[in-house]
Amino acid sequence: MKNHPVIRILTGAGISKESGIPTFRELNGLWHQYKIEEVASPQAWKKNPQLVLDFYNLRRSMLKNVHPNEAHKALAELEKHFPVYIITQNVDDLHERAGSKNILHLHGELKKVRSEKNPYLIYDWEDDLHLGDLAEDGAQLRPHIVWFGEPVPAFEKAQQLVSEADILLIIGTSMQVYPAAGLIYSLQPQAEIFYIDPNPAPFHTSNKLHIIPEKATIGVPQIVKNLIEKYA
Repeated sequence: MKNHPVIRILTGAGISKESGIPTFRELNGLWHQYKIEEVASPQAWKKNPQLVLDFYNLRRSMLKNVHPNEAHKALAELEKHFPVYIITQNVDDLHERAGSKNILHLHGELKKVRSEKNPYLIYDWEDDLHLGDLAEDGAQLRPHIVWFGEPVPAFEKAQQLVSEADILLIIGTSMQVYPAAGLIYSLQPQAEIFYIDPNPAPFHTSNKLHIIPEKATIGVPQIVKNLIEKYA
C-alpha cells in the first residue's frame, strides 16, 4: 500500500436516505402507485412525458429541503488528504454541496436536463421542467437521467477509476444494481474494500474485504478518521 493510497468511493441510495431523500423504490411506491418502468424508462417518456416530468419535478423539488449529512461531509474531508474520486449511483447533488470536487454520476443528475435528440446538449436546471421547454436544437428537454433500458455512458470511466484504486469504499448500496455492482471486478488484486452499510448484502470478491455494519453517518466518519490517521 502506498503512503497516500488512491481511494475510490461507490455510493448508493443509503447515504442520501439519511439526509431525508427517499430511496427510488420508496418514492416510487408512495407516488401514485406507478411501477418504476412507468416513470423511469424511454417507453414511459414516449407514452406519457407529463407523468415522467411530474415525477422528476417532485424529486428535484425535494432537494431544496435536504442537506448533506455527516457521511457526505466526511468524504469531502477525505478528499483533502488523498487522491479521491466518488462514483455515485445517486442523482442528487449532496456530494457537491458537501464540498467534494471529484464526482462521477453514473445514473445522471436531477439538477440537469438535456435535449431528447442530442445527449450532449446538457443544461443546469433548478426548477420544474415543462413540456415546451426546448433545447437549442429545438428538441424537448428531458431529465438528464439514465433510465431503465438505457446504456450507462459513464460506466467505462468508472471502471478506469476503480482500476486505479488502492482502497474502495462502498457506502449505502445493496450491490444488486448492475452495472454499478460489477465495478468491484475492475479492482486490482491488492486493493482493499471497505463496505459500509447497516444491512450489508453478501457479494463475492477475491479482494480483502472489511465490512462495517453501520449506517453511513456513523461508519463513514469512522473510516475516514482511521484512514487519515493511518496514511495522511
